[in-house]
Amino acid sequence: MRLVSFLAVACLGLSACASSSFTTEVKGESTVPAGPPGVDTPLNGLPAISSFAGMDFDKNQDFKNQGIHKGEVTSVKVESLTLKVLSPNDQDLRFLDSVEFYARAGDREARIAARQDVSELDLRPPNPVLSLRVDNVELQPFVSAPSMSIIIRGRGIMPAREVRLQAVVKLQVETGLL
Repeated sequence: MRLVSFLAVACLGLSACASSSFTTEVKGESTVPAGPPGVDTPLNGLPAISSFAGMDFDKNQDFKNQGIHKGEVTSVKVESLTLKVLSPNDQDLRFLDSVEFYARAGDREARIAARQDVSELDLRPPNPVLSLRVDNVELQPFVSAPSMSIIIRGRGIMPAREVRLQAVVKLQVETGLL
């Protein structure tokens, strides 16, 4: 009987030390201004996504639902990152040549996803979605920092009309303890 009790306690102890994982998603929008009519004007950057600036993951609802704090995170990786045209719904993404996303915390910065030759992908309306190639970067130091930002950079030709974009970043989060 003692052996059975010992095994039951040992199993409970081991399961308490097991890692747990969940997915969280952060979303944001940006508006790319229209270029002057009839002129191909270089697009040398993309406007910032305000909801991606100064993020504190202790305020993230998925972290709260899991009952964890950012300091308990052992690993965070980007699962997917997409960029979608919200409006006008008949706009394509041919105005973009390249797009990159970076994580930043303090003076540290790391590229998390990118896509080149976007204009050649033939992503057609309505509301095309671009899936970026995700870099295998460990984001735990960024997420556990006092604040983290996600920066967007891109190049191309300014669109003929103002274009509203939505970025969706899915993160796979692991913690050391249940």
